[in-house]
Amino acid sequence: MDDHTLFRGGMKGLLSMRKECEVVGEASNGVEFLDLIGKVDFDVVLLDIDMPVMNGMEAARKALTEHPEMRIIALSMHGASEYYFAMVESGVKGFLLKNSDIDEVEQAIICVHEGGSFFSKELLDDFVEDLRESDKQLPEEENADTLSEREREVLLLICKGLSNVEIAEKLFISKRTVDKHRANILEKTGCKNTANMVVYAIKNSLVDL
Repeated sequence: MDDHTLFRGGMKGLLSMRKECEVVGEASNGVEFLDLIGKVDFDVVLLDIDMPVMNGMEAARKALTEHPEMRIIALSMHGASEYYFAMVESGVKGFLLKNSDIDEVEQAIICVHEGGSFFSKELLDDFVEDLRESDKQLPEEENADTLSEREREVLLLICKGLSNVEIAEKLFISKRTVDKHRANILEKTGCKNTANMVVYAIKNSLVDL
C-alpha cells in the first residue's frame, strides 16, 4: 500500500509476474488500507510508512490491534532507526527499503508468509554500524549473557530473516529443536515476539550482522 501511484503500480506489476505472488488489493492511504483488510483475503501486506491521511505507523498499530496475526512488511525510503523501531515494535514482521530489488521483496514475502521475519540486510548493517559508532552506551541487560552459543546462532539467523525450517536445515538440527531454542530466547530476553527479538539483539549487540 503506497501513496505514490507510479511506485505502487510498478511494484504490483513486478509481483504479478512472479508465480509465487498474487496481488489481491491495494490502497493509497492508511484509512483505505484499514477499510480494505475487512473485505479482502490476503496472506502478507506490504505497507508504506509515508502515506497521506493516515501514515503507515499508525495504520499498522491499528491493524495489528484488531488483527494481531496479520503479517505486515513495512516499506520506507528512510533507513532511520526511529522509523524502523517504531514499526518493528508495533508488530510488523519485516522491513524493506523501497530501493530493494524485486528478488529481495519476493524473498521477504515468502519468508514472512512462512511465519518468519525479514529485515533488510542493508538496513540492519546500517543500524549496527550506527550503534557501534554512537557515543551513547547501550544499557547492559542482566540476561544478555544467559543465551547459549547455540541460541545466539539461532538468534542471528532469525535476525537475517530465516524461517524455523530454514534455520533447522542450516544448522543440521530438527525444526522442533529450533522451535525450542526460539521459545528459550523469547523467555530469556523477555521479548513478546520475533520482531522484538530483532530489536533486542541489535540494541544489546548480541548479533554480529
